[in-house]
Amino acid sequence: MSSVQQQSSSGSDGSATVDEKKRKRMLSNRESARRSRMKKQKQMDDLTSEITRLEMSNNQLQQGIEVKERGYAEIESRNNVMRAQVMELTDRLQSLNSVLQIFEEVSWFAVDIPEIPDPLLRPWQLSYPTQLIPAASDMFLG
Repeated sequence: MSSVQQQSSSGSDGSATVDEKKRKRMLSNRESARRSRMKKQKQMDDLTSEITRLEMSNNQLQQGIEVKERGYAEIESRNNVMRAQVMELTDRLQSLNSVLQIFEEVSWFAVDIPEIPDPLLRPWQLSYPTQLIPAASDMFLG
């Protein structure tokens, strides 16, 4: 009978080791799955943080662009006003030159009538000295 007990106990030892191995494998698999879920969650959190950071950066860039566009529109408006003023002053000067020509013809006095350059057609050939425009190095930065 002791030999039967030994066989059954050694048989149950064999199945116990198999059961123990299955249990250890199952625990190992669970732990691996838990680590995998944690890793995925961390990746998701990192990506969510990156999205938030990029959205904030995008908003800042858009605001900067809007500020620059408003500044550009303002400068363009000022330029249009100045162009109109130049045209008006040029017309006045031409009228005055016409008056001088009439005066010269009537009075027989020689009057020096300057030629009127068209700065809008050739702005690089201005007949008057150029004036430097001071600018700060950071004037175009947000």
